[in-house]
Amino acid sequence: MAVIAVYSVKGGVGKTTIAANLAWCSAAISCRKTLLWDLDAAGGAGFLLGLDPDGKHDAGSVFAKDAAPDKLIRKTGIPRLDLLPADESLRELDSVLARIGKRKRLAKLGEDLSRRYDRIILDCPPVLNEISAQVVRAATLVIVPLPPSPLSRRAFELVTREIRRHAKVHPPILPVISMFDGRRTLHRQAREENPSWPVIPLASAVEQCAVRRQPVGEFAPTSAAARGFAHLWTAIERKLAGGK
Repeated sequence: MAVIAVYSVKGGVGKTTIAANLAWCSAAISCRKTLLWDLDAAGGAGFLLGLDPDGKHDAGSVFAKDAAPDKLIRKTGIPRLDLLPADESLRELDSVLARIGKRKRLAKLGEDLSRRYDRIILDCPPVLNEISAQVVRAATLVIVPLPPSPLSRRAFELVTREIRRHAKVHPPILPVISMFDGRRTLHRQAREENPSWPVIPLASAVEQCAVRRQPVGEFAPTSAAARGFAHLWTAIERKLAGGK
């Protein structure tokens, strides 16, 4: 089992789209029983998988009241892929975690869920607080989406410092250049400066995920975007197997 956290300190970098598409790759390409766990109160992961909110506000209860997360898990239309959805109750999650004082609450929940799932993908909120600290303690691997700009390396170093601050032995970190447009000089420069980082292109197929409410592999399996996500997933599996 592995817990793969998709984490960024800022929004608008394609975090949720990457998380949903990686969950699809895990289930459809690697044929692994996969859970996409949405920790972002915006609830975008469920939307991208075609699931509408059920009107309840129970997502925070698995942290605050020791409620069984199994009761909240929803099946998607994709074989082997389930969703643990977010809702507005997660907006108070940071204060809840601080109040209950359980520094590894998320890690314990992930451990319990590992009895049912081979891969757990966390769509993390863009924050620097107790939630991010809990994510670091729970994760086997942290994926960091970064926009292609001269500030990419600086943003990556910020995330790395945060991760090291919360764990003496921190999980491996895999930076990803997101929303890459090869026609732009700054984008090309960012890629040249970080040639080993996986790349997700800025493509219409990626934008269509939100329109079709499906991962790109479902409707455009031969597109450059689908290949980008598949290559990223291969890099993740390699990291999990102990490769570089």
